Amino acid sequence: MQRKAYVTGTAALLAALLVGCTSGSGGDSTTDNANPGETGTTTAAAQPGKYRTLPEPCGAVGHDSLNAMLPGIKEITDPDQRDKAYQGEAALTYDTDRKVGCHWKVESADATDRLSVDFERVVSYDNTVSDDDQAQKLFEDKETAADLPEPSGSSAPAGTPTPSATSTSAAPSATASGTPSAPASRAASGSGSPSASGSPSGSPSGSPSGSASDDASAADLQPRVLSGLGDEAYINDQLGSGSTAEPRTVTVVFRTSNVIVTIEYEEQPMATGTVPDSKEMQDTARELASQLDDALGG
Repeated sequence: MQRKAYVTGTAALLAALLVGCTSGSGGDSTTDNANPGETGTTTAAAQPGKYRTLPEPCGAVGHDSLNAMLPGIKEITDPDQRDKAYQGEAALTYDTDRKVGCHWKVESADATDRLSVDFERVVSYDNTVSDDDQAQKLFEDKETAADLPEPSGSSAPAGTPTPSATSTSAAPSATASGTPSAPASRAASGSGSPSASGSPSGSPSGSPSGSASDDASAADLQPRVLSGLGDEAYINDQLGSGSTAEPRTVTVVFRTSNVIVTIEYEEQPMATGTVPDSKEMQDTARELASQLDDALGG
C-alpha cells in the first residue's frame, strides 16, 4: 500500500509541473507579441532633399555678371584691388553645408552698387516631413513676408487665386522685350551706371512716364511671382528714400529642391534726383538667378 501511494503522488507532481510549463510558455509568447505602442505597421521616413552640400558662394558669380551689376569694378585701376573686388567677402557662417553667402560693394563715378548672394540648404528634422516640403514652407514664409502686390491691371473679380497663381503671366514680359543687356544699355545712355537716366522719381522704371507703353512697362516691373526659375520664385523691387538720392533694391528669391537662393542687388546713385533703372536692375538680377539655378542643376 505504501508503494502505491508513492507512485500516485509522483504522478500528481509530474502532472502539475507539466501544466505549469505549458501555461508559462504560452504566457511568454503573449508578452513578446504585445509590446506597448506597436501597431504592427511601419511608417516610411520622408525622403531627404536633393542637395547635401552648397556651392562656394564667392566663386558662384562670374566676372561677366559682376561687371554688369557692379560697373565700378572695371574702373579700378589697381590690379590687386580689382581682383579683391571680384573676390567679394564671404558671409560669416558656422556650417558651410547649411548656409553660405558672399557680398560685394563697389563704387563708381555715378553710384555705389551692392550685391549679395545667399544659399540656404534646408534640412527637416521631422521624419514625416521631407526636406523639400520644409524648404517649400520656408520659401512661402519669405514670399508672404515680401507682401507682393496683386498683379497690376488685372480685371479678375474678387475671390480669384492669389498672386502666386495669377501673376506668372506678367513675369516673362520683363525679359521678353528684347532690350539690351545691362552693359549695352548703359553704353547707349552714355553712362557707366543705370542711375544716370536722371528721370523723375515718380516713374517706377526710372524713365519718364506719360504714355500707355510706359504704364504697361511699370505694371510688368511690379514685385511678382516668377515662372521658369527653380521650383518657385519671386522678385521684389523697392525704391527707398535717401538724403541725396533714392536707392533701389531688387531681390530675387528662388527655391530648387531643398535649397533657397536669395539675390539682393542695390544701387545708390550719387546725383540728387536720380533714380536707378528698375528694368535694367531686374533683368541683370534675374539673369544671375538663372545662372545660379543652372549651376545647381535645377
